[in-house]
Amino acid sequence: MAKTCLDFEKPIFELEQKLAEWEEFSKDNDIDVNEEMTSLQKKIQVLMKKTYAGLTPWQRVQLARHSERPYTLDYIERIFTDFIELHGDRRYGDDAAIVGGFAKLDGKKVMVIGTQKGRNMKENVFRNFGLPQPEGYRKALRLMKLANKAGTPIITFIDTPGAYPGIESEERHIAEAIAVNLREMFSLTVPVIAITIGEGGSGGAIGIGVGNRILILENAYYSVITPEGCAAILWKDRKYSEQAADALNLTAMKLKDLNIADEVISEPLGGAHRDYAITAEAIKKSLKSHLQTLGKLSPKKLRDQRHDKFRQMGEFMEGSAE
Repeated sequence: MAKTCLDFEKPIFELEQKLAEWEEFSKDNDIDVNEEMTSLQKKIQVLMKKTYAGLTPWQRVQLARHSERPYTLDYIERIFTDFIELHGDRRYGDDAAIVGGFAKLDGKKVMVIGTQKGRNMKENVFRNFGLPQPEGYRKALRLMKLANKAGTPIITFIDTPGAYPGIESEERHIAEAIAVNLREMFSLTVPVIAITIGEGGSGGAIGIGVGNRILILENAYYSVITPEGCAAILWKDRKYSEQAADALNLTAMKLKDLNIADEVISEPLGGAHRDYAITAEAIKKSLKSHLQTLGKLSPKKLRDQRHDKFRQMGEFMEGSAE
């Protein structure tokens, strides 16, 4: 049972609490209540399936931001071995909002890079709440170029509401850092897979998101702007965030339909935070499959395919009415 309960999860949370009480009662009093507990478990499963099958875009945004959701380092721990974290951009400093380094995926060397949030206030301050600064993107690019020189595939994990918009970030040229990353990622000659595991906000996401394959978890989102930011601009009031989420087409299946995401990776019922291991295994299976396919392409083909993929985004055919 998750510790944090979202508004739309309250009926499920209440039943799970009741189930926990039954378990405690049975243990303390040595009384068999298996029949009652089985009945309650069935009710919980039915309610969960009904609830999570009909989630609105705004509710999926809330799940993407769930405080117990696995972050990049949680997945690195469960999917890869021999991870060696590398630090610094060799220009200004290190940015803990982006982590990266060499690792092995079933014995094969890869470069893993991702945005990282914190679990508590101390960690969030250290990670800058998952909002990368210019040195974070420059560190990521340094590692990508290192991987490219070594002929090593690159895997990026995206989970950020956006790049850090503070004065110091602007003084160190955040827009330029992201723009350079975009340019350079298009020139890489090794396979690049980008996966959105939570929030995929604006330039903060795309700064490490130019891949041959774009993957997204079922309850993650990927958008040019957060729903709150969109509501503040269009309606001048953040209370319209739910309407903004509906309009932005930011959910995983919408992105798949628009040919932006190549694959939607299923999560356990209720969200990735309910079972880290199952989610990590699903991601690992997907990564291995795509790396096997991309590994057959030449360096030129990898570069050209990545370029063509992004050039085609947003192109639509208009039919004339007869």
